[in-house]
Amino acid sequence: MKKAILTVAILGALSATQAFAVDFNGYVRAGLGASSDGGGTKGGDEFNKTKLGRLGNEFDTYSEIGLGQELFNADGRSMYFQSMIEMSSDGNLESENSKDDSANFGIKQLNIQAKGYIPSLPDAVIWAGKRFYQRHDIHIIDTKYWNVSGYGAGIENIKLDTGAVSAAVIRADNELATWDGGGKKTSHGDLNTYFLDLRYAGFSPWEGAWTEFGVDYAIVNPTDQQEDLAKNFDNGLMLTAELSQKFSLGYNKFVFQYMDKGLAQNAISQGGGWYDIWSGDVSQAKGFRLISTGDLNLSENVVINHVFTYGNAKDHGDGLDKETMISFVARPTYIWSPYNKTMLEVGYFDQDKTKDSGAEVQSGGTKFTLAHAISAGESFFARPEIRFFVTYLKDNEGNAFDNNKRNNTFNYGVQIEAWW
Repeated sequence: MKKAILTVAILGALSATQAFAVDFNGYVRAGLGASSDGGGTKGGDEFNKTKLGRLGNEFDTYSEIGLGQELFNADGRSMYFQSMIEMSSDGNLESENSKDDSANFGIKQLNIQAKGYIPSLPDAVIWAGKRFYQRHDIHIIDTKYWNVSGYGAGIENIKLDTGAVSAAVIRADNELATWDGGGKKTSHGDLNTYFLDLRYAGFSPWEGAWTEFGVDYAIVNPTDQQEDLAKNFDNGLMLTAELSQKFSLGYNKFVFQYMDKGLAQNAISQGGGWYDIWSGDVSQAKGFRLISTGDLNLSENVVINHVFTYGNAKDHGDGLDKETMISFVARPTYIWSPYNKTMLEVGYFDQDKTKDSGAEVQSGGTKFTLAHAISAGESFFARPEIRFFVTYLKDNEGNAFDNNKRNNTFNYGVQIEAWW
């Protein structure tokens, strides 16, 4: 009893002195769903979510819980600790744990950020550790189109007369493996890859506009034993340019990206910068991507969030000549009150892959989702939110549903989403 009282007293003292110093943030999504073909929907049943849109088309459970605290502050210098733990699962079990892989846990961020240690650059931040590094995302398709994250070190927010510069080195290894004719896998360890990342942000060419530019250079660093297997994995380049513009009815962002070598496939995969070591010879690969996204506020009650993507890649794997991808998603929302919204999300994509032999492989899809949400505010991005939805999905080129017997299906359910 004495030990229990002492424990409570210690925890109470810690809470009283430190609770307000700890930053608590996170993200979560989870829900319940079923299919008109029978059975319940779960993680993995999504149909081209990053090309058709996420509303009513994601059935996994995913969460990120972040804790941070300033550990030091003196003489104009500070040290900030950032951490984040992830949990993900397919969302079909009442009891989930990591023992049987029904739930997966991982450390997503663990870093120190130091500010004020360069007297001539008082706003610059020196950081090291594991980090989501300045990710750029499009929410309605759950895509990070500029995402070079991992273990690294860098310096950011080097203020200039106009804008600021950031530079980083980030490690992004991937398993190098081969498969025999029978599908047996042989692992050759992780292929070490480093990204040199340089960014400039904050230049405004005219009123209501802002820009960001970046260069990412992927350096492949195989061991002596991996040299032969990695002979077609040359250092890759990704260039990104963004122009955003505010106007009376909302805003729009235009993005242009160029990629080559192992980075070229990002143009047609909705990737954010990962290096492809699985498609074969990528030594001649080139690709580019155009993105247009933004909000259109037609009235106080009607807002449309939208994204259009066009991607093109060439020679991005064994036997591949070229591949193009077009995707469009729009989510019109009617705001009944600060606490109730009705949403219609429409998605369409078409992808065409041409092989060196001249043969073509096509894929495409269409999606319509009708949803009503109870929310924490009238903003399009107000969260938390509970959504009740019904979704129609159609495979335009095949039979992706009901055990590959049907080209369309209906899904319906309830989902929550929150960030803080």
